[in-house]
Amino acid sequence: MIGLQGMTTDFTTRDVRIAFLRDHAGAVYDAVTDNRTKFVRVEEVVYRVAERFPGLAPSRAEIAAEAGLLQRDKKGLEIDQGILLSHILADERAGTHLCHAMLLPRPESREMLERFGREGVLDLGAAALTRRGRAVHVEMCNPRYLNAEDQATIDAVEIAIDVATLDPNSDIAVLRGGPLDHPKYRGRRSFGAGINLTHLYRGQIPFVWFIARELGWVHKLLRGVATPDLMPDDVHGYGIEKPWIAAVESFAIGGHCQVLLTIDYVLAASDAYMTLPARKEGIIPGLSNLRLIRFVGDRIARQLIQYERRLDCDTPEGRLICDEIVPPGDMDAAIDRVVAGLTNSGAVGAIGNRRAFRVAEEPLDLFRRYCAVYAREQAQCHFSPALIANLERYWDAQNRKS
Repeated sequence: MIGLQGMTTDFTTRDVRIAFLRDHAGAVYDAVTDNRTKFVRVEEVVYRVAERFPGLAPSRAEIAAEAGLLQRDKKGLEIDQGILLSHILADERAGTHLCHAMLLPRPESREMLERFGREGVLDLGAAALTRRGRAVHVEMCNPRYLNAEDQATIDAVEIAIDVATLDPNSDIAVLRGGPLDHPKYRGRRSFGAGINLTHLYRGQIPFVWFIARELGWVHKLLRGVATPDLMPDDVHGYGIEKPWIAAVESFAIGGHCQVLLTIDYVLAASDAYMTLPARKEGIIPGLSNLRLIRFVGDRIARQLIQYERRLDCDTPEGRLICDEIVPPGDMDAAIDRVVAGLTNSGAVGAIGNRRAFRVAEEPLDLFRRYCAVYAREQAQCHFSPALIANLERYWDAQNRKS
């Protein structure tokens, strides 16, 4: 095929793709975004590149052909999406622009914001919003799977985060897990069970899901929602944001424990616990490897990620992540009290302090560079035989119903 600047490139081997992207990732990104004049979400970037540079990444048809297969039966074509995104994110201009694109409100969010403004409630299925006074409450709802995340939840949760952030009638936002249907937990809430491991085993979670999650709604909790005209790097520009409170009930497992590392104030029930079972899952726990050390230090972070350590919220170690522990039956009253306490001096100072902390702890360039590594390594993990073996050994995934 004819590559950039008239060169002839045959992308028949992964080594050739990597070598080409090492030199031309920025130009490839410019080609599919009209020299960075258009914002394209990561889920679409991978296919635009496949169309513009055949063989550099799997096509939409190639991915669709594997959609119904178990994870173990897939060929690993999406590894090349990870390699592509890794090189794009590693390029400063292209990677920053892609981060900017993913921090913009989703197209559906504006309509949902208008509806929420009129009605004060919004049901998105996998997420629901309610305004209570000057706070907007977001519930993550996947009761059949203990509020786990999967392909059916990611869009609704991101739209909910957009609406909560952009809502002009609130000063603060609360993130909470909804009530559960599971017989063991019926009538209780959980903050969330992390990724849906049954769906992961059955091949129902595509690789790009991981990147869209981290660059999308989880990043928006940390950095806010961007505007098209301002780079969301906190120094030269910034987005629209609110302080966030998390209410942890029952458990925050895996990806839901990761979310707590982006939150301004974490309330936890005294019987709740947190885990990051990355070793048993065979994947990288999002940005925990970057963020967790800031909270608990290097040793405990490694124990959590690599050696399955559980943190009960009401312990000295758990309190390194959780700001306040309350009796399980007192969570509603505690949320109202913390909302009042964090808003009685206005939102401006709180938002300014959020930005100042980010400059010191996680500037956009550090986030981008980490995600470049994450995209490459998570793609390899996603298609590793070890992932399948772990899910079968620890999760009995082959015998679970989807």
